[in-house]
Amino acid sequence: MSVWTIVVAGGTGTRFGGDQPKQFVEVAGRRVVDWSVAAAASVSDGVVLVVPETLVGDTTVAGADVVVAGGASRSGSVRAGLAEVPADADIVLIHDAARPAASASLFELVVEAVLAGAAGVIPGVPVTDTIKMVDEDGVVYETLPREELVAVQTPQAFRADVLRQVHKGDPEATDDAALVELAGGIVMVVPGEPGNLKLTVPADLDRLAETLQRT
Repeated sequence: MSVWTIVVAGGTGTRFGGDQPKQFVEVAGRRVVDWSVAAAASVSDGVVLVVPETLVGDTTVAGADVVVAGGASRSGSVRAGLAEVPADADIVLIHDAARPAASASLFELVVEAVLAGAAGVIPGVPVTDTIKMVDEDGVVYETLPREELVAVQTPQAFRADVLRQVHKGDPEATDDAALVELAGGIVMVVPGEPGNLKLTVPADLDRLAETLQRT
């Protein structure tokens, strides 16, 4: 059984600001991307790191077997990474580099769930806020039941053949699980980690540092 992980670090992080993409800033003594690749490498036979084109020559990320340029979108970046995954891989994980606090245990959990028979597996945490749907004028037209909602994280794990199939034709989605769902595949949810925060704004760095310093 062969497991490969694609770590997506191809975004520019415009909401974060600064003079470099957020996934290359330092937190708790290491760059964000280094934390993410290290966790991925703990369960993988190989790691493909997808970066902005200007950083393809960066060979300083320990644990990355291949470094490639990303696409114009997240889905395009995943496809760029998927093209580098060996054809005989059985399971492919997709992880956002901007989630440096995902534990090795979480990577193991999603792999185990695919091995148990799932086509796709995603970590999720319960939604604690009330979620309302609003129209373009800001008028609420539906309140969603919280007990049926989860906030989705990465790493997400998929049977390699399923992931390759749903990416044919270059579709776009906010995550790879959505592509599997649209194709009629069953995606299972496993418990995520509250500390698996996605780095979005500078204020997130302090919370991530607290979590990473405990690892």
